[in-house]
Amino acid sequence: MRPIGRIRPIGPICPHFGYYQYRLTDEKPIAWSYLIAAAVSLIGLGDAIYLTVQHMTGATLRCTIVSGCSEVLGSPYAQVGPVPLAAIGAAAYFTVFSLAILAAFGYRSAIPFLKIILALMFLTTVWLLYLQAFVIRHFCQYCLLSAIVTTVLTLLIFLPDVLKKFRRNRPPGAQRH
Repeated sequence: MRPIGRIRPIGPICPHFGYYQYRLTDEKPIAWSYLIAAAVSLIGLGDAIYLTVQHMTGATLRCTIVSGCSEVLGSPYAQVGPVPLAAIGAAAYFTVFSLAILAAFGYRSAIPFLKIILALMFLTTVWLLYLQAFVIRHFCQYCLLSAIVTTVLTLLIFLPDVLKKFRRNRPPGAQRH
């Protein structure tokens, strides 16, 4: 059982026949928060694709939890020019998924782009919630799902940095509880 370049043996599978497990020695650990963010972004992607297809086909949406989907999705705020807002959301969720996967597997250069996209998505979500509550005066359950997904993604990506800074800026001698 010898090393092969950067590949090192980590244990036998069937040593009698000479089969061993190998792994790259400079392999980076998976950043689980980014992997979880990628999985959560798939929920938003599915929601946004569903809304885009419904918009493009002209089908009416059934709201089962809240009433007002037709009013929200039929409002002038549901499009940016000829493009459905849900299609822009689908592109954003796909971008978040891609960047989160890259970040999960050690591509640190993807993280700033991920944070920028998520910040823009979160600000857009706050604006759209304001529009639903105070301008349109109706809520769409699919839009609320998207808002929840975006908020969870924002917390997953930004909260560890905030906690790290909080711990670092703790005054000397401060006790932990």
